[in-house]
Amino acid sequence: MADKSVRYTPEFKRQMVELARTGRSPASLAKEFGPTPWTISLWIKQDARNGGKGDGGLTSAEREELTRLRRENRKLKEEREILSKAAAWFATEGATSKRSSGS
Repeated sequence: MADKSVRYTPEFKRQMVELARTGRSPASLAKEFGPTPWTISLWIKQDARNGGKGDGGLTSAEREELTRLRRENRKLKEEREILSKAAAWFATEGATSKRSSGS
């Protein structure tokens, strides 16, 4: 059975966090709006991190930067591997052409 995840807009998440700040529990918000209480709690924790409070986890900006850097790092490793293979191929190609031209 395929697991379908629902994507909520940033505006919807902000509204849930604001409602939670007014004193509503994640459970009551979940019953009324649909996301699980656990999901709403995650949004509240992430908002606290973004505001400089919280448990010391990554802020949204830090998480985006980390994702970007990991993608860039993966690309650079692939490029380095390609260049390494090309250099090895040219080194063997140059060695065989020198032998054949000297015969």
